[in-house]
Amino acid sequence: MKQTVRKAIIPAGGLGTRFLPATKAQPKEMLPIIDKPAIQYIVEEAVQSGIDSIVIVSGRHKRAIEDHFDKSFELEAELEERGNEQMLAIVQEISKLADIYYVRQKEPLGLGHAVLCARRFIGDEPFAVLLGDDILKSDPPCLKQMIDVYEKRQTSVIAVTEVPWEQTHKYGIVDFEPGNKDGLLRDLVEKPMQGHAPSNWAVVGRYILEPAIFDLLERAVPGKGGEIQLTDSLQKLNRISQLIGHRFTGKRHDVGDKLGFVQATIDFALEREDLSADVKRYLLERLAQLS
Repeated sequence: MKQTVRKAIIPAGGLGTRFLPATKAQPKEMLPIIDKPAIQYIVEEAVQSGIDSIVIVSGRHKRAIEDHFDKSFELEAELEERGNEQMLAIVQEISKLADIYYVRQKEPLGLGHAVLCARRFIGDEPFAVLLGDDILKSDPPCLKQMIDVYEKRQTSVIAVTEVPWEQTHKYGIVDFEPGNKDGLLRDLVEKPMQGHAPSNWAVVGRYILEPAIFDLLERAVPGKGGEIQLTDSLQKLNRISQLIGHRFTGKRHDVGDKLGFVQATIDFALEREDLSADVKRYLLERLAQLS
């Protein structure tokens, strides 16, 4: 019987050290891209892709994420009293996006461990994993494309995107089967040494995984820092049921990187009717001053 993907995991238990001191007392996932927290873009992609149940794997000091997606009676009452119907509708829509559940990752022990924390929620069915550092823009959404591939092929799917060869040492890199046009993977290599990458197709933060991954994660040997890496178990899963690398060709924003975060803010601002003209004008003025 063919299975479909209804559930998703969003790992959000990391410490966000690259954005200190801003993340000392607030989750990095709640840092706003203009006026919307980064994690909301991820949830919206999942919902637009047909996901109806989401589990966010959070950690200590992450309560703000739960509050954001919860109903806010006091705020809604205040907006209603002021007659601010537009903002009231926006606030109400956030709490209606999806059925969202929370699991606590008691220690930041790696991405593989975060996925394993959600095992009881997922049960014995295929599921999606969306990483909060990658905001992907495409039509249809990247995850929807991947779900369509999974429903046809009934095997795990990993999103990949082309990167410059000189940057392959920064990413997990896939090794495609020679001459295969369907994206079947021969292997995955985590951050290969400069000049040793099997391709320049890097893993992006979107996965469709079969539940067999949980047994592999359960038996995984912790690596550096006691972390359980997802890539190690994906390599083993590939030997059991060959993975597919889905070539993502939309726009990727790496908001886990400071420069990527600034770039995303500018790009999103330039796409908004209420900001585009003023932002363009400001950028041109600043460039003229610097030239």
